[in-house]
Formats: sequence, structure tokens, C-alpha cells
Amino acid sequence: MKYDFDEIIPRKDTDCVKYDNVKEIFGTDDIIPMWVADMDWKTPPFIIDAIHKQLDHGVLGYSICSNRWKPAIQSWVSRHYGWDVQPKEIAFVGGIVPAIAFALQCFTKAGDKVLIQPPVYHPYHNVTIELERTLVTNPLKLVNGQLEIDFEDFEEKVKECKLFMLCNPHNPCGRVWSKEELQRMCDICVKNNVLVISDEIHCDMALKGYRHTPFATVSEEAKNNCITFMAASKTFNIAGLKSSYHIIQNEEIRNQYNEFLRKSELDSAHIFATLPVAVAYDEGDEWLEQMLEYVDANIDYMEEYLKRDMPKLGMIRPQASYLVFLDARGLGMPHDKMVEFFIREAKVGMNDGAMFGQGGEGFMRMNLGCPRATLKQALDRIKAAYDRIC
Repeated sequence: MKYDFDEIIPRKDTDCVKYDNVKEIFGTDDIIPMWVADMDWKTPPFIIDAIHKQLDHGVLGYSICSNRWKPAIQSWVSRHYGWDVQPKEIAFVGGIVPAIAFALQCFTKAGDKVLIQPPVYHPYHNVTIELERTLVTNPLKLVNGQLEIDFEDFEEKVKECKLFMLCNPHNPCGRVWSKEELQRMCDICVKNNVLVISDEIHCDMALKGYRHTPFATVSEEAKNNCITFMAASKTFNIAGLKSSYHIIQNEEIRNQYNEFLRKSELDSAHIFATLPVAVAYDEGDEWLEQMLEYVDANIDYMEEYLKRDMPKLGMIRPQASYLVFLDARGLGMPHDKMVEFFIREAKVGMNDGAMFGQGGEGFMRMNLGCPRATLKQALDRIKAAYDRIC
């Protein structure tokens, strides 16, 4: 079946964060929203059909996880990553950011040090500070247009820490970490008795020429020293269902975390949380392949547009996902003025790169999970503003 990713779906006035929250976020509502990480395409029809069938039954009572859910996850990670996972190693969590916060509470105490790698997904910073843990940073280095790990700094910093949050693949820069990089981080963490939390929500969206490696698959040591968080939400545009899961293969870690969730009454799923995910994983390979081809073409389109018409702007080309880190340092503006330029002059709403921490200054995160016409309109607006100052 051929899916239509050029279709424009009106999203205003649907209680949609991306469109209906722009005035609160950007101070104006006359912008094209290219920010929060959900896609402007319809959720795949097989998922919508599954939800309709649940609704048509007519009773929306308390629910348990679908008996299709764990087998679908097992099959998905086996087909895509060669990862052998047992049913007992999988459990539901209602969102990866809350799950990370629960892990911090379960495995660390106030004042303990937690390592992150900025520029990185900003909730890592936020939950660490809000829970009164001490944040330690291992800033990534931009080398030849891609982020690299400063392993000398990593090894020194991790000695102080109880827990390391890994973004795999990386957000906001779309970096797909190699098996060798993951193994090296694993070895250092194991040596220093540091638990690894691997956030792999963007894992299914490795782009052409790249392959995602789950942290837990690189070695027996990695398998026994990590909690992996995954979801179908980014992959199939179902973030609003608040359905994620963890895979924990170390029995001691698994029992400790699951007991924490149980005691806090955080281990149950709502009625639409698991069957749609099972259907997505059972029926979604073809849709995903076509979606990734379209995203790759969007990235090509943007890269060519910038080189041709706005040479003072650049981008870190993502190896995974539809998020692009737009490099605006060539404009020569102070960071705050650069952010205002895109909002007030170009009227395109993107995420401020500084929110991702050190290394994000001079950048904006742009969401390319949209029809080509939307992307063109946004780039045309940026070009019009660019031409007025360059």
C-alpha cells in the first residue's frame, strides 16, 4: 500500500500542543510550528482501525495489557535489532520522561550525581534538578559536522556518578551511536558501578545508511547494567496515547524497579495503551519504511535549500529521526537575538537550541516530520527574513 505523506492535515483547534500552544510558547500565533517532536501526518490507518474497534465495543472500563502486546514487542526488537527479549523483561510505563524520573527516585537519592551529555533532550536536566540530584555534564564535541563523545572527560566525570542517562539515538542531533562507542561507555560505567538509563525512543527511525544498536545488545555487561526505555510513539505518531515500556534483563534491577512502580501504583496501562502498539509493531513495517524515505527526502530538500539560498545557515544532518539541529551561528547574532529572529522575523517556531544545554547556543531544533509543502513554506519564510539581513 502506498501511503500519502503529502496530505495536509489541519491540526489547529484539536487541543494539539504543537499548534494550539504556540501563543503561549512563542508569544504569537502567526508562526509555522516546527518544534515539538510529533509528526503532522495521520497516524497509520491500521492503528486508527484498532482504536475504532475498541471504541465500538462501547465499554471503556479498567483494562489490562493486551495479550498481543509483549509478543509484538518481542517480535519487533528481534526483527529490527536481533535482540532476544523475554516477556518477563518487558513492562509498561506511561511515558519515558516519567519513567526516567521514577528510575532516578528508585536508584539514587537526593544529592547523588547523575551524568548527561549536552546538548541533549532537556527533560534529563529538568528531572534531575527537580528531584534534587546533582547534575554532571559530559559535553559532546562537534567534529566534522557530527557530535562525538569526549571519552577522556566521560571517564573522569562518571567516576563521581551513580547513574548515566544515555540518549540513543541522540536528540536533538540525531546521532546514531556505534556499537564500539556504546561498548566503550558500557565498560567505563561497569568499571565505576554506574547504572545506565538508555532512552531509545527514536530507535526505529535510523535513516538510510545507519542502523540502531540497543545499548543492552552490545555485551553481556551492558545487558546486565542498564534499563532500556522504548516506545512506538515517535515511530507511529501516537505520542498522545502515553504508552511506553521498559526492558530490563538484569533480574535484580528489574525487580527493584518494578517493585517501585507497583508500590506507587504506576504499573497499570489505560485502555488504549497497548493494543494499538501491538498492531503498530505487527503491521507497521511498510508504513515505517515509506515514512523514513519521506523524512530522508525532506532532509535532502532542506540541506540543498540551505546550501543554495542561505549559505550562512547550516545543519547537523541527522542519522536518525526527523529532527534537524539548524546551525545559525553564521548569522553572527547573539543567541537571544537569533532566537527572536526566527520567531519575529521569519515567523517559524522551532525549539531554542540553548534549552538542550551546553553546545546548543547558536542552534535551533527543527521538526521535519511534515509534508514537503509545510517544510517549503517554513524555509521560504526563513529565506525572506534571511534576505533582509544578509
